[in-house]
Amino acid sequence: MRRGAFYPEGLVQAKELAFASHQFPAIELNGSFYALQRPTSYGHWAADTPDGFVFTVKAPRYITHILRLRDARAAVANFLASGLFALGPKLGPILWQLPPSLSFDARLLEEFLALLPHDTQDAAALAQEREDRLRGRELLKPACPWRVRHALEVRHDSFRDPDCIALLRRQRVALVVADTGGRWPELGDVTADFMYLRLHGAQQLYASGYSDAQIAHWGERIRAWSHGQSPHGVATAALPAKDMPAKERDVFCFFDNTMKIHAPQNALRLAQYLQLGTRLKAAPHGG
Repeated sequence: MRRGAFYPEGLVQAKELAFASHQFPAIELNGSFYALQRPTSYGHWAADTPDGFVFTVKAPRYITHILRLRDARAAVANFLASGLFALGPKLGPILWQLPPSLSFDARLLEEFLALLPHDTQDAAALAQEREDRLRGRELLKPACPWRVRHALEVRHDSFRDPDCIALLRRQRVALVVADTGGRWPELGDVTADFMYLRLHGAQQLYASGYSDAQIAHWGERIRAWSHGQSPHGVATAALPAKDMPAKERDVFCFFDNTMKIHAPQNALRLAQYLQLGTRLKAAPHGG
């Protein structure tokens, strides 16, 4: 990101996270999508951020794009052992982004989601199954007991299916609300006790910014979701769950529409519009 657009002139790269973490309450870590990170890295990121800050972590593309969720137990164990526990209570939801070519397969998806742990105790048990190549660079003991939440971003229209929504609700996994300029499905079904939004561009994917009117539009949706309500005009694949009571919920919102200018500016404007509190989290897409 160029200096002067968000980061102050003269700020060294090593201080970027500390600066950003005082502007936003959450950041999405994206480097973990491309390669397993190390416990020391997660530890440094936790140390450089204030109390109450949250990292969401993007799961490896090896699991989602190469294995395509099949026979993924060892790979998930490796990911959990790679250092996530060093974040302690700063560990937020784990993001699983599926490739556009992967269609809805109920059996495959249910088997995969059933594998995912929902607390650090179960995560640590699975991390013990990491492969030998991680030995010496793993972290197997959580710093503290903590919940582990998961969000799934789908990119194939076949997921626009009530059976998919029911499956996600059974597994307590949030369906990502993704704004992709119409390229991929945008669904607002509530499937967990939190919402996860990724805004990739209002008109052009990964390029276009959001106007004040569009920021307000998303702000009102976030406000409704955070209060346990259903925003008007949001497409869903299924009816609201009768056994999912309307209650306040966390909302994570990340802008992934160019880090150079649009993402931090849009995130700041959304935070200002919402008069950001501790439950409403808006941030640029992380590195």
